[in-house]
Amino acid sequence: MTGDLEAQNDKRRRAWAKQAAAYDRQIGWFERKMFGGQQHRAWACGQAYGDVLEVAVGTGLNLPEYPLDSRVTGIDLSPEMLELARRRISLSGHDVDLRTGDAQDLPFDDASFDVVVCTYSLCNIPDPALAIAEMRRVLRPGGRLVLVDHVASTSRLVYGMQKVIEQLTVRFDGDRMTRRPSREVHRQDFDVVEQERHGFAGMVERLVAVKP
Repeated sequence: MTGDLEAQNDKRRRAWAKQAAAYDRQIGWFERKMFGGQQHRAWACGQAYGDVLEVAVGTGLNLPEYPLDSRVTGIDLSPEMLELARRRISLSGHDVDLRTGDAQDLPFDDASFDVVVCTYSLCNIPDPALAIAEMRRVLRPGGRLVLVDHVASTSRLVYGMQKVIEQLTVRFDGDRMTRRPSREVHRQDFDVVEQERHGFAGMVERLVAVKP
């Protein structure tokens, strides 16, 4: 990994260490008021089966939503976020393997998982193209990539507001409000089978893609 990426990762680790305790409350507000509710998490986890990797598992908000017969591994850059996820495991009914690690350099062999899930996180990962390439690498042929993220709005007015707010969020914790991870998925030779906009002014994009 380049020195620049590692420096960006360090910045994000420090930001998440400070925000971990308040994260569930903060993201919960955005999901209720802007993203159209928490049903996007249930939708994403409902696409999972078999061996599942959740990238940027955070505090584990998705864990209770996975099918009970799936085998879930979660990875996150922040030890503080993972500690909160470990507390949530007992409520999920799953035997979840949680690990500290980087989405841009996943510590797994090629073709290790049937499904990779990532929700509300590619907005913050320094190099989303590299992260998506890593997700593709660890997927088995025919495996499923499932993404949910807040993205550039379909409204020009809201998009303009996002660009203004982004000047602050990028400076403080690296969060970008106007990315479109789906474009990178299309570029990386996935077969996109589902792609939809949801939430206020189309601010949430959901996607399912298959590795050929």
